[in-house]
Amino acid sequence: MRKSKSPLLLLMLVMALMACQTQPKSSAESAGSEIVSRAPVAEWLPDAVIYEVNVRQYTDEGTFEAFAQHLPRLQELGVDILWFMPIHPIGEENRKGTLGSYYSIRDYKAVNPEFGTMEDFQAVVSQAHDLGMTIILDWVANHTAWDHQWVTDHPEWYAKDSTGNMFGPFDWSDVAQLDYDNHEMRAAMKSALEFWVREANIDGYRCDVAGMVPVDFWEEASDALQAIKPVFMLAEDESETALLHQAFNANYGWAFHHHLNNIAQGEEDATHAVAYFENLYDTYPEGAWPMQFTTNHDENSWNGTVFERMGAAYPTMAALTFVVEGMPLIYSGQEAGLDKMLAFFEKDEIDWSDRSMTHFYQSLIQLKKSNKALWNGAAGAPMEFISTNAPEQVLLFKRQKDNNSVIALFNLSDETVTVSTETGIEGAFSDYFTGEDISFPLTDTELQAWDYKILISNQ
Repeated sequence: MRKSKSPLLLLMLVMALMACQTQPKSSAESAGSEIVSRAPVAEWLPDAVIYEVNVRQYTDEGTFEAFAQHLPRLQELGVDILWFMPIHPIGEENRKGTLGSYYSIRDYKAVNPEFGTMEDFQAVVSQAHDLGMTIILDWVANHTAWDHQWVTDHPEWYAKDSTGNMFGPFDWSDVAQLDYDNHEMRAAMKSALEFWVREANIDGYRCDVAGMVPVDFWEEASDALQAIKPVFMLAEDESETALLHQAFNANYGWAFHHHLNNIAQGEEDATHAVAYFENLYDTYPEGAWPMQFTTNHDENSWNGTVFERMGAAYPTMAALTFVVEGMPLIYSGQEAGLDKMLAFFEKDEIDWSDRSMTHFYQSLIQLKKSNKALWNGAAGAPMEFISTNAPEQVLLFKRQKDNNSVIALFNLSDETVTVSTETGIEGAFSDYFTGEDISFPLTDTELQAWDYKILISNQ
């Protein structure tokens, strides 16, 4: 999407927050929905970490060829899935800014010449595959640019207002809304999705405003793609969980992201994080999962950097996204301490001179991969919340899969807290980062502001 705080996002947030106010079950009671997701899970998905690529801002050249020079570094970082923001030609009619929005698509089967050629993109995909990484494309199925050829050749493929005129959703004046009641348009859209899997050998899609497109279309399209090769499907949506029944493996953890911001700003506390996951266990199909994040292109460009939104709590919140249920996301430049809002419609290059956060993210990625309890969906384990003497400040939970146990202990406040537990965990564990031995139950364990410990079983 091109702006945050749209009416859709606000509605999604309100719905999620309302759901979180219901009386929660314990995670042990509610883990595993009655509905099991039928979306196929590729063999490379269970422990995968996703990385969002903003090609325009990634290098001075802003091309696929220049980005490819970073592939060995990203392999060393440890990420698995490279999500490319839309790579298609951008509409010129009603264009926003100088370069326009990636999400104003003029041709679904072509490459934006700003980035290079089809051959350049195919080369990036091939190089990423050789390094053990996969590629997914950002796909905009809900609307097109006003100068897309379909507007001229097939005006019946677009939604019309009461006066018979095409229109764009919300304040997105650079795009026109498609009409999914038209089956010819559906077939053309499905063909375009198949095109990139067949011709560029990509490995799936992140689908923009997926909830605005009918579920049955996504199910048909996903089935067609899976018939070509195993693909990963990520929905930019949170409210329409039916998308996860068959079409998509994962959606956005928007509500949890907002909780992270609010907790960092002192507007909420740790109990809101618990409520979010209790609700997740009640609503998600078994085997599906959310993508968790501290930032992405929308948040960075429209709502501020992680340092502006989360301040001193940022590393804590980033670490939390790697140990809660879900697939963690790293946005372009986060491993280099990205500390500016990147312009959305103009050139605004990422500064790579300070890569001080790289080791931090490498450690978190290795933590996830080396502990099966933290894996995605059914491959991992549910969160078992443990009571402490400070429930508003402290988040404590255990995840156990087979013989692998991970305990996460987080002080989600800006003050020192002394933590004690009486029941729920026993045994010896070691701190993943320091190697310190810690035994449970806890007695008067001191945590500094925003401090956290991730503990691995010694048994």
